[in-house]
Amino acid sequence: MALEARAVQISLPPDACCFSGGKSSHRMSPATQLVRAPQHAVATAYAEKSLEAGGNAASLPNNMLELVNVVMHQRKAREDAMRKKKKQQQLHKFEMLPSPYNTAWVAMVPLPGSSSQLPCFPQCVEWILQNQQSNGSWDLNQLDSITKDALLSTLACVLALKRWTIGWEHIRRGLHFIGRNFSIAIDEQLAAPIGFKITFPGMLSSVIEMGLEVPIGQTDVERVLHLQETELKREYEENYRGRNTYMAYVSEGLGNAQDWNEVMNFQRKNGSLFNSLSITAAVLVHNYDAKAHRYLNLLLNKFGTAVYPKNIHRQLSMVDALENMGISRHFDGEIKSILEMTYSCWLQRDEEVMLDIKTCAMAFRILRMNGYDVSSDDLCHIAEVSDFHSSHQGYLSDTRTLLELYKASEVRVADNEFILDRIGSWSGRLLKEQLSSGALQRTSSIFEEVEHALDCPFYATLDRLVHKRNIEHFAAMSYHMLKTTYLPCQTAQDLVALGARNFSTTQFIYQDELERIDSWVKENRLHELKFARQKSAYFYLSAAGTVFDPEMSDARIWWAINGVLTTVVDDFFDVGGSREELENLISLVEMWDEHHKEFYSEQVEIVFFAIYNSVNQLGAKASAVQGRDVTKHLIEIWLDLLRSMMTEVEWRISNYVPRSEEYMENAAMTFALGPIVLPALYLVGPKIPESVVRDSEYNELFRLMSTCGRLLNDVQTYEREDGEGKVNSVSLLVIQSGGSVSIEEARREIMKPIERCRRELLGLVLRRGSAVPGPCKELFWKMCKVCYFFYSRGDGFSSPTAKSAAVDAVIRDPLDLAAVVASQEPIYIIPAS
Repeated sequence: MALEARAVQISLPPDACCFSGGKSSHRMSPATQLVRAPQHAVATAYAEKSLEAGGNAASLPNNMLELVNVVMHQRKAREDAMRKKKKQQQLHKFEMLPSPYNTAWVAMVPLPGSSSQLPCFPQCVEWILQNQQSNGSWDLNQLDSITKDALLSTLACVLALKRWTIGWEHIRRGLHFIGRNFSIAIDEQLAAPIGFKITFPGMLSSVIEMGLEVPIGQTDVERVLHLQETELKREYEENYRGRNTYMAYVSEGLGNAQDWNEVMNFQRKNGSLFNSLSITAAVLVHNYDAKAHRYLNLLLNKFGTAVYPKNIHRQLSMVDALENMGISRHFDGEIKSILEMTYSCWLQRDEEVMLDIKTCAMAFRILRMNGYDVSSDDLCHIAEVSDFHSSHQGYLSDTRTLLELYKASEVRVADNEFILDRIGSWSGRLLKEQLSSGALQRTSSIFEEVEHALDCPFYATLDRLVHKRNIEHFAAMSYHMLKTTYLPCQTAQDLVALGARNFSTTQFIYQDELERIDSWVKENRLHELKFARQKSAYFYLSAAGTVFDPEMSDARIWWAINGVLTTVVDDFFDVGGSREELENLISLVEMWDEHHKEFYSEQVEIVFFAIYNSVNQLGAKASAVQGRDVTKHLIEIWLDLLRSMMTEVEWRISNYVPRSEEYMENAAMTFALGPIVLPALYLVGPKIPESVVRDSEYNELFRLMSTCGRLLNDVQTYEREDGEGKVNSVSLLVIQSGGSVSIEEARREIMKPIERCRRELLGLVLRRGSAVPGPCKELFWKMCKVCYFFYSRGDGFSSPTAKSAAVDAVIRDPLDLAAVVASQEPIYIIPAS
């Protein structure tokens, strides 16, 4: 029996499987639990623990020995393979390929003073000669399907070779590649780099003017040239500044038709134009500029034969993708490097960050959500819709830029962040207009992404649902290409594969943990209480959906178990128990080990022993983690809840109407998040001294979280609670107004303190250098998101079906990777240079 119990304790944290208070018959049977546990799961768990301890499976019963040995052998083989792969990935996972398009334009820059007869950067010309693909293109991504980017890059390389009258065979093969795939250039359904309708026709015209014969019909040539003509004739009277910016941004496609002196108005301090290599090189092709030349020369000195432009937007996009797929912890070093570099640029107001609207918005959001101190005042230059319209993104009504602005506006941490309020207002309005006007195809990934962002704020969904959605629809994470792409699509596919593998693996863990929680409910006879809602699946969803890492099993299980317990207790105080039973329960908890089994009823006995056994077991585990006894604190948490609930019962019985402040002080406690979140803080890793538990920050985090949750609940449950004779914040507001405020007006009014509490809570959570450790503070924010998830639209928690699909999505339903396999739209991610 001891060996069997040991195996179970490895499969599931022992205190979640075997609740034995030592003084009660309400004890969980290890043998029974072992029978219910899948044998392979037990063997796997034993193997995991044995490997961690450096032991073996020799002490297991013979009937499991062979299975355990197989499991251990399989895991060792996996670990060996992963170590080998990891070593390779450390060398190659962030290998950045050169940009043929930008390299070609740099190759076209003439040597100053050479009368345009010699290249300034001959190493780039040599790179072009050495890197043509077997199909005649310069497409380093080598995807199954040809992209417009491949055509653009190939045409630029042909143009560069022709300029220096070299590589005739390369030119011939490149032109044939373009000819074979020319239909792609005029296919409006395919993704295209920004400005493609101007740059591709413009370069094609240059190639033809140079006397090269492209193997395509005259009709097709005219169709492509018509693309540019149509683009240049686009109405722009209402957005003159935006058009000028856009035309400068696509200058390389305009050739001699461009006013190159006008373009120089957009030169940045580092000498570049828009931080774009192609535009900067195009300027030098037409006019020499010392600062622009120095910019290119510095990059070539750094990278050698080809160009790898530093681009903060792409680096941040990588961080965003890793976080959105739930695999950021595997890349902590790379992410920290990118964020530190970005923050440094932010503090210096680097033009690469500040002058590109999309980059600025993304940098603000990601830096703030990672705890960096960035002020919304730094966004003053993009606070108004006119600031957006005057950019090239605004001229194009670029949806992804608007989406980044809208996402940035959501990360408010104070009431006075009026700049974010303004940005959120107009960016949200423009996005809604794009959805309703048909400007976005309903089948496109960007349509789905915008619709989801507007419909579901980041603080109202669970992390694991976000991860699953992004893994399944990874094409929706891709951003609109700029001039060209730099990293192979395979790199993105590898990241998606890692995300899928991580998600699928944790689902097996989640399923096993939920089974054990359900068994715990039965072992403690909670399912026999007719008055109690059965919410183990919902509470486990809230745990697995937010505390999702595999090693957080203890925190997940106890979060869910305590959630189930608080629901039972809440129902007991609301509808299930008499006043005598409730007073008896409180008295028993106050006596704790001295309770003497003086139970008023069987209901009281069941509820008490469920609390008693679980607190003792959790206390032992948490105390071992913390290195000090925390059981007394856990008992205090439960007593605070029970006494506050009894206060509400007395109010209801006596028909007492409390003042708003009086109600909120008590109601924040009776929302019952204390026994769920506070014990979990002890299990996530950091040590929490007694001084921290008594610290004002700790109490403020709890107050803000609980107030936000209580008010969200009040707004959605007013009718039910009113029918039960209970007051809440909605009814109190109506009563205090003397009836002048309607129920709907009261609900709207209460949304204001909800918003305020949420913002202040996020601000506290993100603030560095505070008393409460970061991983612990995050649990308060995660629970706040859980409250929004269940109560932002109706009472989703009380409904038996409202969130059942989410339970299945996180815990049971496998990933649907058909969209990933079928998608031909790549993600383009760039690492830190």
